Amino acid sequence: MSDAELLDRCKPIPVSAWSDALDQLDVEGVIQGIPLRSGAGRICGFATTARQIPGLLHEFEKSEFAVGRLVDAAQPGRVLVVDVGGQPISTMGGLAAAGAKMQGVEGVVIDGACRDVDEICNLGLWLASRHVSPTTGKGRLKLLPIGVSVTVGGVRVEQDDLVVGDETGIIVIPRRLANEVLPRAEKLLAADQAVEERMRDGMSFSAAGAATGYLPPYKS
Repeated sequence: MSDAELLDRCKPIPVSAWSDALDQLDVEGVIQGIPLRSGAGRICGFATTARQIPGLLHEFEKSEFAVGRLVDAAQPGRVLVVDVGGQPISTMGGLAAAGAKMQGVEGVVIDGACRDVDEICNLGLWLASRHVSPTTGKGRLKLLPIGVSVTVGGVRVEQDDLVVGDETGIIVIPRRLANEVLPRAEKLLAADQAVEERMRDGMSFSAAGAATGYLPPYKS
């Protein structure tokens, strides 16, 4: 299937269902410790990966921060995933966020910090970061080439991996496994919906779960 078709099928599926589907394959994909700071709803896109090396003030030239290059890579259908090693140094503020939003990026995930959260919230940009800090990355961060392998929230992320995020969390589905994981996640979502439908018809949770196979039969 095309990239667009893949995203269309993936976006309705919540992070929890993806997590359960990856569990079936013994794959860890849940990003830890990076909460949502701005935006709402679910995002789904292919990873554009970046790594910024952290240092002390004046350790790098301000030009090495290269935030313009980072924003230019924030394209439609993509989730910008930035590895800053968990350091409380800002990768993105209000102006850069506005640029990413104008570019049409699906979302931004930073294992580091952002700043100007009020401005970013006003933009409606979907952004998650480990920290919020006013400390600028200029002179403190050095951007490596776009598309390198990164580790974010304890999860290895490769360029073009599938990233899904919602209010529950963020998950990474390796691109090489996407066609295998997707039908599992769809089946799990359908099972959830079947239980919900029976509960709306008056069944208890335990009875609906047992009737649909969502829960094992209850043993007294």
